[in-house]
Amino acid sequence: MNTLQFDIQISEVGPRDGLQSVVRTMPTEDKKRWIAALHAAGLQEIEVTSFVPPKLMPQLADAAEIVAHALTLPDLQVVALVPNLKGAEAAMKACVHKITIPCSASEAHSKANVRKTREQMVDEVRNVVALRNEIAPTMMIEAGISVAFGCTLQGIVPEDGVMSLMEALLEAGADETGMADTTGMANPAQVRRMYRRAIAAYGLDKVNSAHMHNTRGLGLANCLAAYEEGIRTFDSSLAGLGGCPHAPGASGNVVTEDLVFMFESMGLKTGIDLTKLIAAREPLKAGLPGEPLYGMTAEAGLPLGFKSL
Repeated sequence: MNTLQFDIQISEVGPRDGLQSVVRTMPTEDKKRWIAALHAAGLQEIEVTSFVPPKLMPQLADAAEIVAHALTLPDLQVVALVPNLKGAEAAMKACVHKITIPCSASEAHSKANVRKTREQMVDEVRNVVALRNEIAPTMMIEAGISVAFGCTLQGIVPEDGVMSLMEALLEAGADETGMADTTGMANPAQVRRMYRRAIAAYGLDKVNSAHMHNTRGLGLANCLAAYEEGIRTFDSSLAGLGGCPHAPGASGNVVTEDLVFMFESMGLKTGIDLTKLIAAREPLKAGLPGEPLYGMTAEAGLPLGFKSL
């Protein structure tokens, strides 16, 4: 687990999760300006892209160039999502600091998203770990559990199945894991219960992140519930951009601006300057003119006298 410099680490996923979910492709130079603006606001970890076949996701066809740009930004942990061994090899060659491998708790979502069963994805993680150990030993591997709290394709996802998958992924060699509310079906009581169970079994050094969606308006509440169980790293997307192309109705990543405001208002340091973070919407607007942007903090403005910690 990374040693946190601040009380909370926000991992911005908009340049990957957000951009993969919109029909249009943001020009590469606009992506670079957006990522630079996010970094200037104080974000220390950004999931900048995904290494997937361009024919399947043309929005992210410039992955290697985007990683090369991100690596020039000081003290930034550069993260990329990879769905398989081929993508992982490309990410390793691009010298990313960390990769995230999506492993679905739902069999139906796994087949739709990565065209593999749950068991096959565990094997894929094992193969990625072996390759990492051979050619990129310092790179971190996170095996994130998608649709951990419910699936629009399968419906209810049994908690025992989530825990058994987590155990298998860690045994396969993943450095860390976390749970994702990919479809926005979670509630705070469920989040508390599942994180408490996972942390008790595997420890905070292995179970250390949360990826929530605001599809049904509970994103911030669910992040707070995870925080109360010990989680300190949270994925979010500037302006709430993004979702999952293979989970119908899965709109609404947690809005980075709102998440930062919540934690900073609670007296928890994120290291992020909210004024600069809100300003980072401008290169996003320039690169995707007319794209709907969300978030209450940017709309209402910061309270009189508010300062980031």
